[in-house]
Amino acid sequence: MTKELLSRCGGKCELCGGESTLAAFELPESTGYGDARIMICDTCTGQIKDISTVDMNHWRCLNESMWTPVPAVQVMAWRMLKQISSEAWARDLLDILYLDEDTQAWAEAGIEEVDEDFVPHKDSNGALLEAGDNVVIIKDLNVKGTTFTAKRGTTVRGISLTNNPEHIEGRVNGTRIVILTCFVKKVPVGEE
Repeated sequence: MTKELLSRCGGKCELCGGESTLAAFELPESTGYGDARIMICDTCTGQIKDISTVDMNHWRCLNESMWTPVPAVQVMAWRMLKQISSEAWARDLLDILYLDEDTQAWAEAGIEEVDEDFVPHKDSNGALLEAGDNVVIIKDLNVKGTTFTAKRGTTVRGISLTNNPEHIEGRVNGTRIVILTCFVKKVPVGEE
């Protein structure tokens, strides 16, 4: 079966076209829909399995791969576009992607219900912020109602998210403050 996949993909990732290490990937929630395996690279596999590591620009490749005649690839393209639909270009691609009725049902079977009103919190570089993340302040900030300035380079540990996607909360100098997300940079896991 892997020989068939390798022949079909021509030695390239069926999602991004990359030629790095390829492996067969089984689409979840695919029982009863036919061949649910696609050949994809390590980069795509890693980002599919851990959505918090998604590099939005990497997935612009779906602009081409979503037009494949392979239903499993169409399904994965639709699911990824749905996952990153906070990006305007991804919504635009979703709007023009046509799937037949069965393929659409298959694609939707693998998507959790998403709150349409949810807007993700992102740092100054566009990295997704989650509750509990550590961030570094990238600009000296005057803290209203206090006598101190949150200095550039200060690490804020274990942030909390607010209802406003442009605000996070965290402790600086023992005081809980609200910080604009455009003034922080996420600290990668392992570099804390």
